[in-house]
This record gives sequence, C-alpha cells and structure tokens, in this order.
Amino acid sequence: MKRPFLNAIFAYSLTLAVVTAGSAREPPASGTTSNDRAAIGQAVQAYVRAYNNHDAKALAELWLPDGVYMNRGSGEQVTGREALERDFATHFARWPDAKLEVQTGSVEFVSPNVAVEQGKAIVLLGEIEPIKSHYSVVYIESDGRWLIDRVSEEQDPLEPQSNYDHLKQLEWMIGNWVDHEGGEVVKTECQWSRNKNFLVRAFSVSVGGELELSGMQLVGWDAAKQEIRSWVFDSEGGFAEGEWSPVGDRWLVNTTATLPDGVTASSTSVFQSLDDNSFSWQKVNRVVDGEILPNISEIIIVRETTR
Repeated sequence: MKRPFLNAIFAYSLTLAVVTAGSAREPPASGTTSNDRAAIGQAVQAYVRAYNNHDAKALAELWLPDGVYMNRGSGEQVTGREALERDFATHFARWPDAKLEVQTGSVEFVSPNVAVEQGKAIVLLGEIEPIKSHYSVVYIESDGRWLIDRVSEEQDPLEPQSNYDHLKQLEWMIGNWVDHEGGEVVKTECQWSRNKNFLVRAFSVSVGGELELSGMQLVGWDAAKQEIRSWVFDSEGGFAEGEWSPVGDRWLVNTTATLPDGVTASSTSVFQSLDDNSFSWQKVNRVVDGEILPNISEIIIVRETTR
C-alpha cells in the first residue's frame, strides 16, 4: 500500500467532517459569516459521499488545483488534483470495501477566506485493523467554494499489544528469589518484559561461592495453541520448552529439553504460591535419555527482597 496516499485519505475524510462539528461551537473570525461555515459543512457531506461512492475524480475536485498533502512522518508529498485522483483510484481498486468514519475536532477561521482545522480520521479497510490518524488542514475560499489547500497528518502509533490478561495469574513470580539446598544457592530474578508480554526469569546456580550455571527463562502466551508456554536457555548450551497448565492452586509445567551433549530429557515441574514471599517447587516424572530418574523433593523458595 502506498502509505502517503492512504494516510492522506484519513486526513482528507476527517478534515471535511470535523469542520461541521467545530462550526457549532466556535465564534467566527472577523469577516466570516454563518454561510462560510455552512459551505464547509456542505463540503464535508460532498466529500463523505464521494469517498463512500469511490468517486476518485469528485474527491480530487475538493482540493485546489495545486493542493498539497504531506506526511509528516515520511516527508513524502502528493501534489495537485491529477496526482490525488490517480492515488484515490488506485486505493479504491485495491480496497473495494473502504469506508470512512469520522470524529469531530476543531476549526478556526484565521482570516475571512482561510480556515485551519484539526482532528482525527479513521478508515475501515475490510477485515484489516482500522487505521487512525491525526491531521491539520488548511482551507481556502476560491470562487465561493471552500477547497483544501494543504493537509499534513501523522498516523496514530500502533497500540501496544499485551498478553497480560493471560499471564497475570503468574504475577506472584515477579521479584528476586533465593533457595539454599545441599550447598547450592539458586537465585532467580523475575520481571515483566515490555508491554507485559513475557515474564523474564534470569537464574544462577552457585556452589561454594562459585558460579556454576546461569540462564534465562521466558514465559509467554502462545496465541496459536491458546496456552502458556516457556523457553529456557542455559550457559552450558542446554535448552528446554515447557507447557504450563493450572491444576487447583498449583501450576504444572511439562518440559522437554535438549542437554548440552545432545541427550533429550523430559520432566514435570510443580509450582505453588504459598504467600507473598514464598512458593514451592518440585520436579517429577524425570526421564533422561530414556532412563527414569528419582523425583526432586519439594523445595521452598523465598523472596530475597520485597517488591
């Protein structure tokens, strides 16, 4: 899609629509009359009608012959009615279901024959996500008609997507944790990634004050499988993948792993939040290279620092 043209459509549509709403509440500039605002309102209706009829020529006629559209983000321009008409025609050929929705903004007459209007525009393009933009437009009265002289606009930034609703049940894991077991000290730091799409858990294992192993685990929502999954990578080259499922007040994580030497393994980890400052962990159903290993008994892990 040609972005300057498409963004221009957002601005063109809302530009005309907003003027009508603004005219009801803003006093006219010296030398302007209610007829001026009524004329702009009629231009709004003509524009919306032409757009929804996919009439590229009629849309272009709402601009001055040398009117300019400018995308402030890219700096690209579309200049003149002929170029605008070509772009409109291309757009309608590509998006046969394109429709306009408008939201009101403001309009101000800075002189008897010049008006500046700002607002928002929304274009619906069938099944894809609606696209929104903010714009500023200058109208000039020419031979009794209010025509578009210049439009500048910038597309709304995409709203960040977050899977927090799927992961918030595990929010109790956020923080710094430690457990001391059999001469080993295991520390885990857990925090949210940007937009709360992943829980990021960094861990380290020390023996006698010496770091033996470290790694990272990402816990996120798999939209395709509709389940929580995790991925672990350690400093020795091993990696694992887990599937999380709640069972009562516990979480079961069924994991398959590839060890640094290429041997495969599987197990089930069991997590249970005990209170704000502790949770339990154990590992069962351990199999390494086809050999069944003993379970790892439940361990209590405590918060090292408060949130």
